Amino acid sequence: MSDMSVNAWAASLSWVLGGIFLGLLFEKFLLVKLKSSAAKTRWEGYEIIVGALPGTVALWFVVAGIYGALLGLPLAPAYLNIFFRVLLVVLILSVTWFAARTAVGFVNLYARKAGGMIPATTILAALTKLLVLLIGLLVVLQTLGVSILPLLTAFGVGGLAVALALQDTLSNFFSGLQIILSKQFKVGDFIRLETGEEGYVTDITWRNTIIRALPNNLIVVPNATLARSRITNFHLPEKETTTLVPLNISYDSDLEKVERVTLEVAKSVLEEIEGGVSEFEPLIRYTAFADFGISFNVVLQVREFTNRFLIIHELIKRLHRRYAEEGIVIPFPTRTVYLKNGLCSAACQGEPASKP
Repeated sequence: MSDMSVNAWAASLSWVLGGIFLGLLFEKFLLVKLKSSAAKTRWEGYEIIVGALPGTVALWFVVAGIYGALLGLPLAPAYLNIFFRVLLVVLILSVTWFAARTAVGFVNLYARKAGGMIPATTILAALTKLLVLLIGLLVVLQTLGVSILPLLTAFGVGGLAVALALQDTLSNFFSGLQIILSKQFKVGDFIRLETGEEGYVTDITWRNTIIRALPNNLIVVPNATLARSRITNFHLPEKETTTLVPLNISYDSDLEKVERVTLEVAKSVLEEIEGGVSEFEPLIRYTAFADFGISFNVVLQVREFTNRFLIIHELIKRLHRRYAEEGIVIPFPTRTVYLKNGLCSAACQGEPASKP
C-alpha cells in the first residue's frame, strides 16, 4: 500500500472520528444548553423542536463525517455513487423522523390550545406521524429512481385484500376517527357506558378507548363498540351538574320546619365543601307518602359529576346531626299491628290455635 493510500485512509478515518466526536459533543453539552434555553423561552414551539433533536443531529454529524471520508478515498466512481446514495437515504430518513416528531409535537400543542376543538389523542398523533413518514418514504423512492406511480397502483390493488383481512382493525380505526370528529366525548371527560361502567377518558388510540375508572383501574373498550353504544357524557354540555339526594322524614314532622332546616344545611354544604356550586340555591321537593314516612329530594348542584360523592356524604352527616337537634325524626321500617276490640288471636300471641 502506497504512502498516498495510507494518508488517504488516515484522513478518512479522521473525518469519521471527527463526525462521531462532534455528534457526542452536541448530545452531551450543546443539547443540554438548548433544552435549558428552551425551557425559559415563551414560544413553546422552540421546546418542541429542541425535544426532537436527540439522536438525529448526532447522526447528521456522523453522516457528514462519512461523506467527507468517502471524498478522500481512492474508490471507483460506481462504488462512490452507491455509498453516496446510501448516505442520502439515511439523511432523508433521519430528517423525516425529525419532521415527524416535530409535527406530532406541534399538533399536540395546537390541540391543547384549541380548547377542545382538536383533542390531543394517540390516534391523532399516530396519523400525523404516519403521514410525514409516508412522505419521507416517497422522497426516498424518488431519490433512488423508483417510479412511484406503479407502486401506488399496486397498493391500490392490494389495499382491498388488506382491508378484508384487517376488517376489524380498520373498523376500530375509523370508529376512533368518527368519535374524535363527532366530539361525542374527548380526553378528560367523565362518561358512563350503557353497561354501567364509568370513568374518565384518558386516551383514544387507533384501536381502543382507554377509560380510567374511579377505583383507578383501566377499562379498555374497542372504538367500534363505543361508536355503537349509548354513552352518557357528564361533561357535556357543561361540567356543572344537578344531583338529587333522596330522604325520608316521619309523618309527625312539621314539613315547613323540615324544609327550612334542610335548606339551611344544604346551603352551608354547597358553600363550605369543595366541589359545591356556592351560587346555587338548593331546593327540596316532596315526592310521595311512602310506607314509612314522607319522601322528598334535596336538589344540589356540583362542579362536576364526581364531586357529588363528597357533597352527598357531608349533607347526610350534617342533616343527621341537625335533625337530632331539631327533633325531626328520620323513620325506619316498622310494622304496626292494630287489634280489633282490643283482642288478639292465639296466632297473634304466638300460641297454637285450639281445635274446635
